[in-house]
Amino acid sequence: MPGGESPAPGAAQAEAAREAARRAESAGVRVVMLTFVDNAGVTRARAIPLRLFERAALWGVGLSSAWYTVTATDTVTSSPYVGNPTGDIRLLPDPDALRLLAAQPGWAWAPTDQFNQDGTRHPCCARSYLRRMAGRAAESDLTLKASFELEWFMAEPAHGPAVPAHDGPAVGALPLIRLSEFAGELIEALERQDVGVEAINGEYSDGQLELAFAPRDPVAAADANVLTRLTIHALAARHGYRSSFSPAFAGPMGNGGHVHLSVWRQGANLFAGGDGPHGMTATGAAFLAGLLEELPAMTAIGAPCAASYLRLLPSRWAGVYSCWGRENREAALRFITGMAGTEGSAANAEVKCFDEAANPYLLLGAFVTAGTAGVLSDRRLPAEYTTDPGADDPAALARLGVRRLPATLDEAIEEMRGSKLLLDTMGPALHDAFLAVRSAEAGQFRDSSDEEIISAYRWRF
Repeated sequence: MPGGESPAPGAAQAEAAREAARRAESAGVRVVMLTFVDNAGVTRARAIPLRLFERAALWGVGLSSAWYTVTATDTVTSSPYVGNPTGDIRLLPDPDALRLLAAQPGWAWAPTDQFNQDGTRHPCCARSYLRRMAGRAAESDLTLKASFELEWFMAEPAHGPAVPAHDGPAVGALPLIRLSEFAGELIEALERQDVGVEAINGEYSDGQLELAFAPRDPVAAADANVLTRLTIHALAARHGYRSSFSPAFAGPMGNGGHVHLSVWRQGANLFAGGDGPHGMTATGAAFLAGLLEELPAMTAIGAPCAASYLRLLPSRWAGVYSCWGRENREAALRFITGMAGTEGSAANAEVKCFDEAANPYLLLGAFVTAGTAGVLSDRRLPAEYTTDPGADDPAALARLGVRRLPATLDEAIEEMRGSKLLLDTMGPALHDAFLAVRSAEAGQFRDSSDEEIISAYRWRF
């Protein structure tokens, strides 16, 4: 039953926490920030003195379970599976994931798993859901590597709430020159935190930046997503800026949260070395087919707020059609082979249609779930789409089975409600609490103007 396994804290956990605390103390750490990402995609946190870290790793830090049903704008909804005002959860930090916060001297950070007071995992813990789904993939001898491309808007708040920190040109040298001190310190901070930066650049809109980091296992990738965003927020503040990862902020393109995935078996990349399209193996193609099948239902998880649908528009490189294509940036699934000769290590799939209002643990958990289901059912990958579906005849798209992804949050919620796979794997508690939050936000902003939506979400993520 999802959420029922025991944490079994014991000597090994205590020793790992003790050693992590010793290293942190020797580096001058005094405070540890403990975080989890809720069903609204908001990173919630409590901070503790370092001297209490070992105790927290064994017995947790308390928090109301009502936070599983709080929206991004901090209104509270309800679910029969979540207590409010009664009920409590315990946040247990992962000692192996503890990192010193380079942009916040004297502070460290650790992600948490959430437990009930009886010692069982809480069924709404998204990090545990992702770990469980990765374990399910491993039962089929599949391992995944994942990474994110994070886009964000950086503002000069002294001059107004949305005055961009640079004025382009898009992907130009000038934004990096204008922000060279910040960008250099950011790379240094993330390298010290073992994130593994691969590239940073100015993005399409004024004030927008993008950063990509190295692939790793799914739980570590979701952790790195959270840590990277916390670091960007902290370092931007030290430089007099304010950062927004909201899908819609001020510019024409919005912030995406593209996910890169590769699937491996016994050390071999299943997206290369095969007889399928562009070198995919049959198993790799089946994984992508499973992902494509569930994309409409996963849109509520990956594009989860009203602001998401101001970004999720055709012919804007947002990938709003459920199709795939090699290097096709208008397809929801962009297949990447890499340079000739590097396919075995470089081949991966980029999911373009989602953004950073998403809980990265839930999002990757859903991806692993859908792809693994595709492999288990030997699903067939549809024909490749090589042009911009947004510029093509809708009737022709329908004949090819190419669907437009949900265009509103209400539509996305209905698609998710119809997915038996997501209900069965998330479990009723997580599934219901998540949809309660999404439905509350859909109702809150159903009749709002674009500017009202942008303003409400701008500083939430």
